[in-house]
Amino acid sequence: MARISRVRRRRFAFLAGASAAALVLAGCSGGKDDDGPPAASASASRPAGTAAAGAAATPTGPATVTAGAPMSARAAAVAAYLDQHWPSGAGGAIATARDGELVGCRGRGRANRESGVDAGCDTVFDIGSITKSFTAAAILKLETTGVLRVTDPIGTHLGPVPDDKRGITVHHLLTHTSGLPEGLGDDYEPLSRDDMLARALAAPLESAPGGTFAYSNVGYSLLAAIVEKASGTTYSEFLTRNLFAPAGMTRTGYRLADPRRDDVAVEYDSDGRGHGTPPDHPWAPDGPYWNLRGNGGLLSTARDMYRWYRALDGESILPAAAKAKMFTPHVPESPGGEQFYGYGWSILPGTPGTPGTPGTIVTHDGGNDWSYARFLIRPADRVMVFWVTNSVAREGDWNLEEQDRELTLALVAATAT
Repeated sequence: MARISRVRRRRFAFLAGASAAALVLAGCSGGKDDDGPPAASASASRPAGTAAAGAAATPTGPATVTAGAPMSARAAAVAAYLDQHWPSGAGGAIATARDGELVGCRGRGRANRESGVDAGCDTVFDIGSITKSFTAAAILKLETTGVLRVTDPIGTHLGPVPDDKRGITVHHLLTHTSGLPEGLGDDYEPLSRDDMLARALAAPLESAPGGTFAYSNVGYSLLAAIVEKASGTTYSEFLTRNLFAPAGMTRTGYRLADPRRDDVAVEYDSDGRGHGTPPDHPWAPDGPYWNLRGNGGLLSTARDMYRWYRALDGESILPAAAKAKMFTPHVPESPGGEQFYGYGWSILPGTPGTPGTPGTIVTHDGGNDWSYARFLIRPADRVMVFWVTNSVAREGDWNLEEQDRELTLALVAATAT
């Protein structure tokens, strides 16, 4: 069954001086879990205690910990908070980290309600438009090897393009300022790369290249095509060899090397109906078709997203200069707004060291009608938050997309305490 629509990335407004600073928690709880380090270089402690996933909410506020408390106390605090605030019945996984160390990584609820399989740190979820951060990293990786430049016109890599598209550069695609439309069709429409390119290049521009920010999934599919043409390999293979494998991400990609049915979360709609796992829908042999490829649909786990944070925290994959480009606030997402877009990331500039301001935040969300995910990094104090759900909403009960800001800010504030 094809999705009728996809949830688009929402604005994530971090308000300086907000009461979020009082919310302190920093781990994950419930479901299957692993609070130990996912790599030999990490050394997080196990939480002091957890509660069953889906426990009934209570009217009391979140548990708190004192500044400088050990990781285990922070993990216990998040367990208490999520027991109160994570919706009963919503499956998912949450990972938090600080200073390169994993604070906690645990599941909530069910990955598969029908078979009774719990969600956990290694459960595979659809991370939606967070895919764009990997596409941007792939482009920057190619730039570091001299294969392309972000200032290149797209015709340099795609061949002849119509007159109105000649001024579009790779930078414009990365920053959603190409003028291309948001989408071309349904995620699961069987559309080849060449057919996608023909359709995209024939589409009328909605604004002049280099002008207004207008979120475009089409632009990121074009970037995936540029990755293929510039590298001489497929988009999926390039990401695996140059990003996932060096980062130690063993359960991320469009097709998993060792798929087991119970490892992949079933997605549920707001009425509680299951819609299978992402690969159950029409996909090409190496992943989704080209309305989705490059702009969404990657599969990953909470543990692997922590590994991606670790890779970005260092220079094993991208040098500092490339990361600086990625995290530069290139274009405002709205006129006069305080949120900007970098390369595959939303940027919320802050003023480190100034009371009431949190420091710059880089973040992205992603989702469809059923799943939703949030990934956030605060580079100044090396804080990371990732959470994902396979049941974003229940009619008349909860909507985790609408709770995104509150939940994420609470996790950030706690991890930084």
